[in-house]
Amino acid sequence: MRYVVTGAAGFIGSHLTEALQEQGHEVVGIDCFTDYYDVALKEENARGFDVLRADLAEEDLDLAGADGVFHLAGQPGVRSFGDVFDEYVHRNLVVSRRVFERSARDGVRVVFASSSSVYGDAERYPTPEETEPRPISPYGVTKLGCEQLAYAYARSFGLEAVLLRYFTVYGPRQRPDMAFARMVGALARGVPFELYGDGLQSRAFTFVADAVQATIDAMERGSTGTVYNVGGGMEATMREAIAALEDVSGRTLGLLERPAARGDMRRTAPDTTRIERELDWRATTPLEEGLQAQWQWAANRVAAS
Repeated sequence: MRYVVTGAAGFIGSHLTEALQEQGHEVVGIDCFTDYYDVALKEENARGFDVLRADLAEEDLDLAGADGVFHLAGQPGVRSFGDVFDEYVHRNLVVSRRVFERSARDGVRVVFASSSSVYGDAERYPTPEETEPRPISPYGVTKLGCEQLAYAYARSFGLEAVLLRYFTVYGPRQRPDMAFARMVGALARGVPFELYGDGLQSRAFTFVADAVQATIDAMERGSTGTVYNVGGGMEATMREAIAALEDVSGRTLGLLERPAARGDMRRTAPDTTRIERELDWRATTPLEEGLQAQWQWAANRVAAS
């Protein structure tokens, strides 16, 4: 197949691009290389494959000969209040509208990377896809808006889209602003880690290889118009995750406790019944195994620097 991956130089996008190429597919990678975090890290992610530099809010998306689009490009991060919201509108809503519009026009199937942030503090756990979305961050609002745009283009223009709500994906190359990346970096350098909140907030942590497999399965077998939760099989609090990482690394992590961040959800826990039933997918990587892979990657980078 010939696939287009937007956000190909990002954390999940680079892993997805590599996996598709290893399966023998042709991949056209596209990335804006924004400065949300160090561009050099994105360039490092993209080593070994070609990535076109393009702002899809301004430039046309070429889908000539494409069999599908994995739309992972977007502005991440729940700390999205204030003037930065304009960036989220531009890089999430505007970009997604243009991707969906072009895909519908050319009859190309889309898998869209949404987020568990659309649920906010959900009314029930584990949280099924039918739960009413109530995002508590502007980021979550824009991700939900993208989902609704996909529905609108499906209804009016026949867009074939499958929507994935990722739950806290981690692993090598994780964005440097995310908790596990900051943890392993602090451990590797021997500096304290800033813990926001009481540490009892919990997540269903999902290893990146599992998330990538779910994404490919969704393109190949997902039902058009369907939303799937993509989440790890084990839920853990931040303090439990810190303890697991200390065991993996053999080091002790110093903590600097900070107030909880605005827009940060107290708990996420997906009901993955739908994706297990329809796509025969489930997360298989234990948290300790995934943390070992991320720790080793971070420790090697620090040792080489």
